[in-house]
Amino acid sequence: MPVKERSVLPQIHVDVEKVGAGKNTRKYIELEEVGTVIREEFFEPYGVSVDDVAGATTIPSWDLAAIIYGGKQISAEADLLLTKYFGLSQGYFLRMQDTYNMRLAKQKLRGTLKNIISVFDQTKKVAAL
Repeated sequence: MPVKERSVLPQIHVDVEKVGAGKNTRKYIELEEVGTVIREEFFEPYGVSVDDVAGATTIPSWDLAAIIYGGKQISAEADLLLTKYFGLSQGYFLRMQDTYNMRLAKQKLRGTLKNIISVFDQTKKVAAL
């Protein structure tokens, strides 16, 4: 299956060591929104439409379309209904959403997080004095 270009998706960088060079560099891993994953991994392979799934799950079709096409985050209610419909464990899509949100937050706060000293590290320094 060919890799699709996703230049409009958010990216997260990971520090990786260059082989043999000993220098750190940034490598970007593109993140997919949960709706994109639902559309590409569930709707398309099973040949179901927004109206099909909306009718079977009671999720309003406009809400479902906003999730899989418009970047709307998935709710707990939508997760329960979709996981039941696709035969997945409850929380599957919510965990995916949380992971996506956490990675974006880490990227955004990368510099700030590096500068925060844990209260436990501060306590160790005081105790050592």
